[in-house]
Amino acid sequence: MARLSLLLTLPVLWGCAPAPAGDVTRASGLPAPAISTCQAEGITPAVLETVTEQAVEVPAMTAPDGTVLRPAQFRSVTSTRIVTPREITRFETPCALQRRDPDFVMQVQRALQVRGLYDGPVSGDYDRATQAAVAAFQAEEALESAELSTASAQRLGLVVLGRDA
Repeated sequence: MARLSLLLTLPVLWGCAPAPAGDVTRASGLPAPAISTCQAEGITPAVLETVTEQAVEVPAMTAPDGTVLRPAQFRSVTSTRIVTPREITRFETPCALQRRDPDFVMQVQRALQVRGLYDGPVSGDYDRATQAAVAAFQAEEALESAELSTASAQRLGLVVLGRDA
């Protein structure tokens, strides 16, 4: 009898489990990642423009002959507008990097050292210096992220190209 009640309560408890992480990505408006790949996000910051103008607060008072009796009074008006909105991009990343596999991170560090972008120790730690070097390398492709994309890893010679590539 105890087993039967346990079997009947399990489906109820199963319904209380948290939603899988895949639902969160769909709720954010970004497409759900492919199951066999690892994904990362890059955020391109918004570009803002601040403009300061002089607005006439009190107009000038002039005599009929054009003589200025009282000069105009101005006030500064500053406004900010978004020139380019912030953009979130999702891209494929090597799963070894997502796991922070020290051997793979060391390969990344060596490849960036050869290109003169990384001058730190080849430690296998994905530290700030490594992230800055990855961001500098990917800036050439207009990808603003410290997470290495699969395409960048291919350009570094770290990921084998498939037959289609």
